[in-house]
Amino acid sequence: MTDDEKRILKHRQMTETPVEKLVLSLAVPTIISMMVSSIYNMADTFFMARINASATAAVGIIFSLMAIIQAVGFFFGHGSGNYISRKLGARETRSAEEMSAVGFFSAFAGGCLICFFGFLFLEPLARFLGATETILPYAVQYMSIILIGSPFMTASLVVNNQLRFQGNALFAMLGIATGAVLNIGLDPLLIFGFHMGISGAALATIISQFISFCILLIGSTKSSSITIRLSNFKPSREKYFAVVQGGVPSLSRNALACLAMIVLNRAAGIYGDFALAAMAIVQRFSFMIFAAMLGLGQGFQPVCGFNYGAKLYNRVKRAYCFCVIVSTCVLSVAMVAGMFFAPQIIDFFCHGQDDVLSVGIKTLRIQWISFPLIGFMVISNMFLENINKYTQATLTAMARQGLFLIPLLLIIPRFWGLTGIMICQPLSDLFAFSLTAVLTIPVLKNLREAGQACVR
Repeated sequence: MTDDEKRILKHRQMTETPVEKLVLSLAVPTIISMMVSSIYNMADTFFMARINASATAAVGIIFSLMAIIQAVGFFFGHGSGNYISRKLGARETRSAEEMSAVGFFSAFAGGCLICFFGFLFLEPLARFLGATETILPYAVQYMSIILIGSPFMTASLVVNNQLRFQGNALFAMLGIATGAVLNIGLDPLLIFGFHMGISGAALATIISQFISFCILLIGSTKSSSITIRLSNFKPSREKYFAVVQGGVPSLSRNALACLAMIVLNRAAGIYGDFALAAMAIVQRFSFMIFAAMLGLGQGFQPVCGFNYGAKLYNRVKRAYCFCVIVSTCVLSVAMVAGMFFAPQIIDFFCHGQDDVLSVGIKTLRIQWISFPLIGFMVISNMFLENINKYTQATLTAMARQGLFLIPLLLIIPRFWGLTGIMICQPLSDLFAFSLTAVLTIPVLKNLREAGQACVR
């Protein structure tokens, strides 16, 4: 079968398969890859807890740096991927091929810049991220190695997202999951077997990221996806404008999430390393559940992009409603489970450190109250992003971690201390949910009317 025949077959699959079945078939691999990825993020926290609270806190603090790296990767990945899926839906393959190269090579260059400036300001950056004097040595060790892998992290995220947006979630999952499993295996070997401590955890991360990068590149050549070629790298003002349009919502979401983590770390650091360690554990474990919803949303995105490009608006709306209902139900069950099993969850990571345990249990129970609201916010943001509603998409992306959480973290802890830090997230979720509803409902109404007009 020729490449053109494969793409025609893919177009028919994306525009004719029942949307519920299609979304699930694309979401299951992305959910698995996101879950496995979040588990290996937690692996560093799990093994560092066997050293001390300062090492655990250092990993949590440098997670902010990794969020910056991921923000750059997702910016180029979502910006190019959204464009690619719409162009493939409209059968404009050449434009899609050129955009794939622009997104990939631009992200790699961005990762190189992060590496350069990170080493230039290594210790000041660690302090800015929230490192205290006791945490600083661990943070610098960990960060100095993580920075080396930043170009491959950013570029692999672009390939991963481009594969997903083309409906090839299985290859995307294979690349991410392989790197994640490798990281989990390398962690104990390097940390304890070779007695490298926190440096071993960082080295395990960048080795696994490089392997993941290689597998994803190979996957892009072996599937029905567009192959990334240097000859297709033809940057232009129009292409970068399209990347900015499609990538700014994702960049806003990830950059503000990173800034919120920094503000949270600095606020919690006042109360000691145990508070920072507890927050790191809760944030990492919460992200594992959140990652499953991101996986569902990522399964929805190519369905949304293809069908919107093909002007099949009723299919877009049906897929959106299906994802909102599923995500809300799953997160409601997760919330109830978290309330009951919070002590066991936190103790699994802190290994009997009583101060970390008590703060972690309370934080998890308070912050998970708002879990059922998150599904609607995530799916709505991805929906708006994929149908070119970039203003609304940017605002909804910024709302949860930026527009509301950061101001709340700067105000409420002044009155309620450590408990005030804990309640900021659910309050932010409530405000963000309201804003998302105001911005999304009119768009859904217009989409329904457009779908009815197409039927007529």
